[in-house]
Amino acid sequence: MLQQIYPSVAHDYSYELNKDFHFAAAHFVPSEAAGKCRQTHGHTYYANVTVAGDELDECGFLVNFAIIKRLIHDRFDHTLLNDDTESFSDELPERYPTTEVVARTIAELVQNYLDVTANQPRVLQVFLRETPTSYCVYRPKRKAAAVDER
Repeated sequence: MLQQIYPSVAHDYSYELNKDFHFAAAHFVPSEAAGKCRQTHGHTYYANVTVAGDELDECGFLVNFAIIKRLIHDRFDHTLLNDDTESFSDELPERYPTTEVVARTIAELVQNYLDVTANQPRVLQVFLRETPTSYCVYRPKRKAAAVDER
């Protein structure tokens, strides 16, 4: 993968990890307004996931790079995204497999894994390139801290 500079996320965590990977997948956007994208077509998606946290795990990792890749690459590579009905829907526009929704889904899948780890790092950003000239950045909203921790 070519080295790329991604937009950075301001945060106050001690550690930030970025994992680049790619996967090949087909999709279609089931909406009249999607034009040519209504037809099944494929992309080689290039993704970058940014994870941050303050604590390392028992291996000295924030999260193992291989786990991030496995969570996404093994699930989506060489698939028709529309067939993954756990992640996407042909009926709900907020779950059509658009670049925006795929980026959000990547963040959610990785965060679901991180939520059950002892050190509980956070996904700060997913950068997803669909074509050489088109990409999306998804940044999950930070969960509000407890209102009164006194």
